[in-house]
Amino acid sequence: MRIQRALARAGVASRRSAEELVLAGRITVNGTVAKTGQVVDPTSDDIRVDGRRIEAPRAAEWIVLHKPAGVLTSRPDGTDRRNVFDIVPPVPGLTYVGRLDFLTEGVLLLTTDGEAAHALTHPSRGVERSYLAVVRGDAEGAALEAARGVKLEDGVVTPSDISVRWLRRGVWEFAMTIREGKTHEVRRICETLGLEVERLIRTRFGPVMLGDLPVGAQRGLTLLERRAIEQVVRPGQKVYEEPAGSVAAKRSPGAPHKKTGDRSQAKSGSRPKGKGRRPRS
Repeated sequence: MRIQRALARAGVASRRSAEELVLAGRITVNGTVAKTGQVVDPTSDDIRVDGRRIEAPRAAEWIVLHKPAGVLTSRPDGTDRRNVFDIVPPVPGLTYVGRLDFLTEGVLLLTTDGEAAHALTHPSRGVERSYLAVVRGDAEGAALEAARGVKLEDGVVTPSDISVRWLRRGVWEFAMTIREGKTHEVRRICETLGLEVERLIRTRFGPVMLGDLPVGAQRGLTLLERRAIEQVVRPGQKVYEEPAGSVAAKRSPGAPHKKTGDRSQAKSGSRPKGKGRRPRS
């Protein structure tokens, strides 16, 4: 791995700050001043910061969070608004995988593996994201139109696995799966289709399902999820077990780090394919 990533994984500094340390000549590898982008093996190379040797980085941490609505997917922005890092435990080098906007809730991955985070969100990988929206409008007509492709200002999007379910007069569940991951994509799709979004939940990111994880709660990856992610990021490489001392390993799946007062979620079970129908009066 590159020297900046090795330093970030070891908890020395963020990747950007690690690059500054390298440029300042404060990092050595096997007795030689390191260069930006230099490839190192933390398990065998002698890497030092200001003469002090760093420990080999532990296996990457992964957290599956049910992000509540009204929480930023970012670091503190100088306001009083909560962000996801207020909810999860402090882990050096932790970053999010695929941003959710302020009002959107649902499954959010966080990891110390920056390479995996980049790969999972890169358009070339085509990682699927599934969403469930509670909408007002002609959801049945919108579903038919969406299947033919939706023209946005930055290109045409063709969702898959589109389904609708009638909830009450004028209100529907509108589910879809996308691969592009563009900014506010699902909300823009719904707006283009003439639908008003009342609530938006991401129910799946790649192989990771939200399931019945409560709002604000978190868990570690299952071994099957970890294997599936590794096959996307590093095909053919060995998958390591969750380290025994890791944050995720210390929690049982679904156990929240903090109690929250957010509203309860709509469960993300399987949705009926095709159109929903209003009950006959």
